[in-house]
Amino acid sequence: MNAAEVRRKELGAFLRTKRERAVRSDYDLPPVGRGRTVGLRREEIAFLSGVSVTWYTWLEQGRDINPSRQVLDAVAVNLRLSAPEHDYVLGLSGFAPAPREAPTEPEPVPEHIQHLLDALDPAPAFAVTSTWDIGAWNRGYEALFPGITEVPPRDRNLLRLTFTDPYVRGMLPDWEVTVRSFLADYRSEAGSHADRAAHVELITRLRQDSDDFARAWDDHEVRRFASRARTFLHPAAGRLDFEQHQLVPSDAPTLHIVAYLPAPGSDTGQRMAELVASRPKR
Repeated sequence: MNAAEVRRKELGAFLRTKRERAVRSDYDLPPVGRGRTVGLRREEIAFLSGVSVTWYTWLEQGRDINPSRQVLDAVAVNLRLSAPEHDYVLGLSGFAPAPREAPTEPEPVPEHIQHLLDALDPAPAFAVTSTWDIGAWNRGYEALFPGITEVPPRDRNLLRLTFTDPYVRGMLPDWEVTVRSFLADYRSEAGSHADRAAHVELITRLRQDSDDFARAWDDHEVRRFASRARTFLHPAAGRLDFEQHQLVPSDAPTLHIVAYLPAPGSDTGQRMAELVASRPKR
């Protein structure tokens, strides 16, 4: 059995399992057989999805019928699959995940992600959404950038702060290099949601508010993120040398955790510990 056959068989088995576990009353359907209240018939899902019973049967049997994305979306919707389940079905068939509209403000970050950020103290760490809105941070990041708590949620965006906040710009001795690197990283991630309202609004506002952004964005640089050295010139702690790392939690894949770890051989770890200790606790 080749790889394509394995994926088709898995897709069929997955859809069959979800269909057999569907609660009939959720579809306003009466019990069948001897009062069975769980499980839909193939013809019922086929009718709801706009395909023939024979075709849907072949789909569950894993036959080589090359379903279109439109049909798979219809089946996923009518089986009431969750977003991860819908993406799983699309992935098995060779399609990209379903596009979803981003919220106008960052969604609350799960509590366990905040626990992870706090565990990284005093190393600065924060969590960003797909459009790089900063949704959570630890005391180390707040010590590095005290103004983060005062920034309105709508403006609490890593790209926006880097291009428009004088404090952030003043901390970056290599500002021009850093912002272009940021934009190349962001653009490599933005392709899948380039038509979403949150992305369009972010780029439109930044174009209006920063000529530097407009020029850099029009260069169309794209680069995958790679861990790199970062240096900040903090007004109280002086020069701080870090390694920048990025993590994607498997149970919160729309979030990225960015951590600045003290560079080996530097005294940045000690400086950050002192800086965090000097600040009032939350």
